[in-house]
Amino acid sequence: MQDIHKQKILILDFGSQYTQLIARRVREAKVYCEIHPYNIGMDRIKGFNAKGIILSGGPSSVYDKDAPLIPKEVFDLAIPIMGICYGMQLTAHLLGGKVEKSIHREYGSAELVIDDAADLFKNLKSQISNLKSAVVWMSHGDRVIKMPKGFVSIAHSKNSPICAMSDDRRKIFGVQFHPEVVHTPKGRQIIKNFLFKICGCKPTWTMESFIDTAVADIRERVGKGGIVCGISGGVDSAVAAVLLHRASGRQLTCIFVDNGLLRAGEAEKVEQVLRKNFRMRLICIDASKRFLNKLTGVEDPEKKRKIIGNEFIRVFEEEAMKLKNAAFLGQGTLYPDVIESISFKGPSATIKSHHNVGGLLKKMKLKLVEPLRELFKDEVRILGRALGMPEEIINRHPFPGPGLAIRVLGEVTKERCDILRKADRIALEEIKIAGLYTKIWQAFAVLLPIKTVGVMGDERTYENVIAIRAVESVDGMTADWVRLPYDIMARISTRIINEVKGVNRVVYDISTKPPSTIEWE
Repeated sequence: MQDIHKQKILILDFGSQYTQLIARRVREAKVYCEIHPYNIGMDRIKGFNAKGIILSGGPSSVYDKDAPLIPKEVFDLAIPIMGICYGMQLTAHLLGGKVEKSIHREYGSAELVIDDAADLFKNLKSQISNLKSAVVWMSHGDRVIKMPKGFVSIAHSKNSPICAMSDDRRKIFGVQFHPEVVHTPKGRQIIKNFLFKICGCKPTWTMESFIDTAVADIRERVGKGGIVCGISGGVDSAVAAVLLHRASGRQLTCIFVDNGLLRAGEAEKVEQVLRKNFRMRLICIDASKRFLNKLTGVEDPEKKRKIIGNEFIRVFEEEAMKLKNAAFLGQGTLYPDVIESISFKGPSATIKSHHNVGGLLKKMKLKLVEPLRELFKDEVRILGRALGMPEEIINRHPFPGPGLAIRVLGEVTKERCDILRKADRIALEEIKIAGLYTKIWQAFAVLLPIKTVGVMGDERTYENVIAIRAVESVDGMTADWVRLPYDIMARISTRIINEVKGVNRVVYDISTKPPSTIEWE
């Protein structure tokens, strides 16, 4: 079996908002990588046995009192290194160069003039003129004004005479721009040049190879022990369950809790895919009345989340405790969750309670198995396809753990959930008919806690308002509202008002994240 972790890149994180994007670009090139905080120490850096190291950007200045630094000895490891933005400035600073505040802060698109098209900038065709140049994305207030001994400038911009530098002998490179963002069109090629031409990596990180490795690892870990896995209806838990099932077969028991807060037809779809398509052992619990009773009179969104999270744990535990052979708890933990827990800023203080079933580990003496903990969200979807899962599950828009409870603003009742479910189904139907569903990051309806005056026929009405939210995003961290064609908006509005009893007005959310959030609660 091919070792998919042999060819690997170490990414040292200095707090950049783009660090995860660096990892995603490396993974897209079919090379395995991991993100670790900058301060993991020399022993762990050496022990990682990386083919190359990437130093991320970050918000600090190298001259700040508490600036994040790495041991200078990292540059003596005879491992190719590429510093990005702060990573380049840090390289210069530690090796004897000079960094200073820029007179003109560079932010946004800029023209990079390439002085040396070998190695890092190989195969970059000009996008602007006949010169060797490229469009890049800048985001920095400091710049390198003096390079360390052994370095030469390989690119410049209008405001940065040294916009990229290299020490060919030691294979150490620095770029002032961000090749990982989409605003640097040739950024993927630059990263590939570093991975393959400079580090000598091979593209061994594929989903087919991952499946083989993961199945073998799961079988070795669980032996003949039983596995219990909670299913939410989302992509992550569904893919984790299918992968666990491929490795363990009938040793796996999945528990699906219908909390009464799901979208239209979701419970039936989960059962069809897992039980009928994959012949998995599945326990379906209709706990909708139980959840809705607990939510009676509750309007505060945080209280809703806690109630739903705690009740899910209770229901799941009750069913799991009935299983006699369970030895492992399967969870759909993803790599961003792992990164958050080891962030150089410290472990996250906020835990999504609706995912927290850790009490079972102690009560039932279960061991944790997390088959997706190395994967990003987009990789999970690729994995799902490789496992033969239907596109309607794989391409499902993100759906919050508390479900419709945080899209029904105000008190959550069965009647109000039913209104929202019908409106949401219509909105998604029209978006799918228009061929836009897979092009949109997330789209959904929201039931507002207000009523408005309307006229239907010859009668005055005083009924509910539905808001439609559709956003485009890469990772959910930032988002822009989707400019849906007016005719689609019109059809959605007309259908909801005509088909959903109790609604007389539809509005469209045109706010971005930030300052707004994607969800309303």
